[in-house]
This record gives sequence, C-alpha cells and structure tokens, in this order.
Amino acid sequence: MQALPHMLRYDDAIVVVKYGGHAMGDEQVAREFAKDMVLLEQSGVNPVVVHGGGPQIGAMLKKLGIASHFSGGLRVTDKATVEIVEMVLCGSINKQIVGFINAEGGRAIGLCGKDGNMVTATKLERHTEGHTASDEPEVDLGFVGEPSKVDVTVLDQVLGRELIPVLAPVAQGSDGETYNVNADTFAGAIAGALGAKRLLFLTDVPGVLDKQKNLIKELRVDDIRGLIADGTITGGMIPKVETCIYALEQGVEGVVILDGKLPHAVLVELLTDHGAGTLITR
Repeated sequence: MQALPHMLRYDDAIVVVKYGGHAMGDEQVAREFAKDMVLLEQSGVNPVVVHGGGPQIGAMLKKLGIASHFSGGLRVTDKATVEIVEMVLCGSINKQIVGFINAEGGRAIGLCGKDGNMVTATKLERHTEGHTASDEPEVDLGFVGEPSKVDVTVLDQVLGRELIPVLAPVAQGSDGETYNVNADTFAGAIAGALGAKRLLFLTDVPGVLDKQKNLIKELRVDDIRGLIADGTITGGMIPKVETCIYALEQGVEGVVILDGKLPHAVLVELLTDHGAGTLITR
C-alpha cells in the first residue's frame, strides 16, 4: 500500500549494495538477489553491486595448496595469493553474479576497481595490536590495499542506461601492483564517490542489536560511538559500523546493515515503511 511514495523517493537514486557472506554461497538465495536487483533497476533505481568472496577464495587456495594466513581479520596476501584473489573475485564470482542477473532479464556488466582506473589503492599499513608506529614494525599484509582515489567516469557511463554494474574489490596501486581491497571498504568508497542515497550491507545478522538482542532500527554516528564504548556493539560488528561511518563521511546519505538471508531484504528495506535492518545516518 505504501510502496508508491517509497518508489518515488528512490527514483533515479543510486543505491550501492554490498553483497557477501553466506547469502552468496546459496544458489537459490543468489538467484533471488539477482531478481531483486533487476526489479530495482526496472523501478527506476540505479543499483550498483559490490561483492566479496572470502570463502570462495579460501576454497580455491586450499584446492591449489596455498596456505592462508590472517592478521586482524584481513587475509595476508602474497604474490601467489593475490593472483588467485583476482582470478576468483574478478573471474568466477563476478561472472556468476552477472550471469544470474542477466538470467533474470537484467543487463549486468562485470567490472573491478582496475577498470577505467575506477579505484586506485595504496598498500594497507597495519600495526600489531597495542603498538603504535613508533615502537613496533607494522604487520606486512602483502598486497592488501585501501582505496586512495575513486574515479567514477566508467560508472557514470553505465548508470542510467539500464545496465547494472557488478564490482569486484580488486584495485591497482599507483605502483602498478594489484591489491585485494576489503569489500566493505571498497563499497563505502564507491558509494561516497557516487553520492549514493543508500549503501546497503547485506550481512549474516539482522542489523545492529541492543543488549537485549532487539534490532535497533535507526542510529546516528554519535549513538554508535556510545554503543561501542558501553559494549553493546562488539566483535565483528565494530568494523562493520566503522565502515558505515566512513561511507557517511565520504558523502553517502544513509547506510543500512541488514540480513542478506531475509527474502527480498533489499526490496523490503527500500520499498516498504518498516524497513529490514538498521539505518545509520549522520
């Protein structure tokens, strides 16, 4: 009943969707997600998909007998690993999502941060826990990067032409090397550069929960800092909300953390009154 005003609210708006976690592993869920992206595009929204692929990268490295090491939740990426990362993210995963969207009647186009110099990365420097730069050498994560520059020329050519860009978080450094970029951070940088109305993080949880495990529907940046300080937001949710704050600082209007396993989560969030997750604004 309330769908129409919501549709108008997002007419022509850019919505970036970070797609990952277990939602990607289940083919039926992946096909439903593809259908939702096509429906969004047909309803006048401009969706941009950014995907991860950690489990698939892990599986391929194992198959090839390349050991995986993590530091602070980030994969230490040597030369051999980054080649596999690029192959899996820009190749099999990216084209599978593109294929699913096209099978549902959409026109998806698969790209990565290298295409059209879309994202330039710098090597991510990470210091060991509890130490500062002055007293401890940083942990060398290898070819793990963070976005230093975003050029949306290619996306500007694509958006608004019935095409759905599907982006793999692999970028080139100014040193010419290939870097693996955290997909959440990549999505935040892209959404900011595009001035997206919404950035949606499809995760394995309903959103940000209070101490009684109830969903918090709306938060502002100041609330988040308080919830981290008092221990309400803990563990893996901390980097998630920090990325939300980063995206808002880049210029995104609102960021939503929602459960990617919920049927039609994106449509429920954007096109109904009650929404589907936690909306974070400045």
